[in-house]
Amino acid sequence: MIEVQGLRKSFAARGATIRAVDDVSFEARDGEITGLLGPNGAGKTTTLRMLYTLMRPDAGRVLVDRLDAALRPGDVRRRLGVLPDARGLYKRLTARENIVYFGRLHGLDDSLVRSRTERLAAALGMRDFLDRRAEGFSQGQRTKTAIARALVHDPRNVLLDEPTNGLDVMTTRSLRQFLRELRAEGRCVLFSSHIMQEVAALCDRIVVIAQGRVVAQGTPDELRAQTGRQNLEDAFVQVIGSEEGLFS
Repeated sequence: MIEVQGLRKSFAARGATIRAVDDVSFEARDGEITGLLGPNGAGKTTTLRMLYTLMRPDAGRVLVDRLDAALRPGDVRRRLGVLPDARGLYKRLTARENIVYFGRLHGLDDSLVRSRTERLAAALGMRDFLDRRAEGFSQGQRTKTAIARALVHDPRNVLLDEPTNGLDVMTTRSLRQFLRELRAEGRCVLFSSHIMQEVAALCDRIVVIAQGRVVAQGTPDELRAQTGRQNLEDAFVQVIGSEEGLFS
């Protein structure tokens, strides 16, 4: 479970201070998929970076399985599987070698790394490129390898930054099914997106961020009820306050 309490983060830009995240609070629960939804520039990626300890918040707390990320960052990282916005594969290594390397970084023994690599490769449909070098991979192959690498240590909490960005239809469908399987295993899954179809298809709960603030949160049905809209996309446009925000 991930608990976010009053997160704030500002950056200096051209002599001014930009508040990217402004008092953001929400929960992502075990056995659920939570969507962090918002227009481009809303603060989703900055929020996720604070959750997985890449950035320190100016204020607020992140708790992962009741552990404070600021006080116990190493323990928190071991409980997280992270797909960042930059996939960052080692191009000279094969997909298998990328996964094994990260398994060893987590202190797993070779037999456990091998068994988990095989299981993840089967679940993600990676058999046909598992032993190819990552250089020249398609976007879908890079994303699948990065997800397998993030999950090789079997974390209970999974953070994904726009996981289907740039993927084709069939790869997107297979990834959706994989996320549902993670949920069925009782994991906490949190992913950011600005694609309404993804959120509608996957999420048990939705947190909507605009201009660095949480402007709505709840189940899809609750968001529709709050706005009086039958269509989730219409509800999203209403809560962020402007159709122009979708393209900013």
